Amino acid sequence: MNPPDYTHDRDRLAALESFAILDTPPEQGFDDIVELTTLICETPVALVSLVSHDRQWFKARIGFAECQTDLNSSVCAHALIEPDLLVVPDLTADERSKRNPLVTGEPHIRFYAGVPLRTADGHVLGSLCAIDIRPRPEGLSPAQASALRILGRQVVAQLELRRAVAQRDGLLIEQKGAEIRRNGLLEIGDRLRDATSIADITRAATAVIGQTLRVGRAAFGRFDETAEFVDIEPDWTAEGVQSAAGRHRIAEYGDKLLDGVMRGEMLVIPDVMTDPATAGYIEPLLRLDIRSLVNVPVIDHGRTVAMLIVHAAEPRDWPPETLTYLRNIADRIEMGVARLRAEAQQRLLNHELSHRMKNTMALVQAVASQTLKNVPDKTPVQAFSDRLLALSMAHDVLLRQDWQSAQVRSIVETAICIFDDVGRFDVSGEKVTLGSRAALSLALLLHELTTNAVKYGALSNDGGRVEIVWAVEGIGAEALFRLRWRESGGPAVPTPTRQGFGSRLLKMGLTGTGDARLSYHSSGVEADFAASLVELQT
Repeated sequence: MNPPDYTHDRDRLAALESFAILDTPPEQGFDDIVELTTLICETPVALVSLVSHDRQWFKARIGFAECQTDLNSSVCAHALIEPDLLVVPDLTADERSKRNPLVTGEPHIRFYAGVPLRTADGHVLGSLCAIDIRPRPEGLSPAQASALRILGRQVVAQLELRRAVAQRDGLLIEQKGAEIRRNGLLEIGDRLRDATSIADITRAATAVIGQTLRVGRAAFGRFDETAEFVDIEPDWTAEGVQSAAGRHRIAEYGDKLLDGVMRGEMLVIPDVMTDPATAGYIEPLLRLDIRSLVNVPVIDHGRTVAMLIVHAAEPRDWPPETLTYLRNIADRIEMGVARLRAEAQQRLLNHELSHRMKNTMALVQAVASQTLKNVPDKTPVQAFSDRLLALSMAHDVLLRQDWQSAQVRSIVETAICIFDDVGRFDVSGEKVTLGSRAALSLALLLHELTTNAVKYGALSNDGGRVEIVWAVEGIGAEALFRLRWRESGGPAVPTPTRQGFGSRLLKMGLTGTGDARLSYHSSGVEADFAASLVELQT
């Protein structure tokens, strides 16, 4: 007799699948239950039988050789629709079982008593059964029947506990995986921030992918202009996996394999052996240890120009959170590449701007020389030319910082380099960044001080020295920047009796507000400049 229709009920089969129990190894808890069943029911055979759509499989068994049978050999399938125990005193006399192969042939079972394994949701997964090889007209005693029901409930409890533990372990694994992915993204962010080339970016990203996802290979491939070839940069590979770096003809791995990628779609293949896109191109894929793969497009100006490549050497499912992780990494690569290209473009523009600025300065100097060539006193003419040179050098410092800002130390070192013996300068100060306007002002101030020291002060003899020190006092909006110039060992410098341009420039200070103090001593000049750091950085 065929199994009842309920055997193939979708909800029942889904409930059975949710326990993930079929084809798992023996477990002590279930083995103990079948042993108790044989002792209580006094039968040689006891089974925990789970009925699938095409077979019955025994999670635990005693006295029975096979670990599963087909449904035509199943008496347990008939227990699925019983409200309580199914007891068959003589299987040869029951219409449901008299033609069963296990009754008509080995092991010639004759007696069956089974309790349905019913979940809290009402789905019956199988039965806990006691079987004998001789008929038992008396069936089970009331105590045996009661015990069998209790043991059946224990089987269900074991299944529920097992599933709960598996879900807990799965949640812990997922939490661990989420933490690993989160840390991976943070690490990639740190590495990409310090990357100075596209190769640095791809090496950093693929290494993190390989280590966090435990795959066989992680790589970055660029498409040529024809999209016929992909050039794979030096890749990350697990131990024993060969590198795939180099140029590959895309058609060798499937004519339509990357069509979706070129349209900006992610390609996900759990198993190249069964996927229609790769089924005809298995050999070249397996040569590269590719059994499963993910390709994530990298877009530049709306066009796929490259892809992030992940390979596994075994069939593998790629859960949504993993694909999202890879998409996030691809996005970071795109941003990193865009940053490097923008910086390269900025450097090119800065170089051109620097070239034009120098030409302009040279033109101004040439015009000034021609205009002032008949002036008898060449000193102011030379001073004007030197100041233009100081401005030009300050512009070079700003160009190195994209015209936005400059470090105080760079400005100082550039300003004093006009003096041959820079070893006579004692320079110290913390790392402070000034805006472009303040950087030019400081460069001019230092130029005036250095020029005067060479002509009249500590640098006019062989033993004098100059100390330049700066610091930031206070925090936040109240922070104050101070710079001090101290000459020593030079000749006495008298207080100027005439206020020329240089003197007026020094007294204007860093921001043109006059916050500067100049003192003239027997050993040289002392100058102190102070200004709001916020104002200097804008």
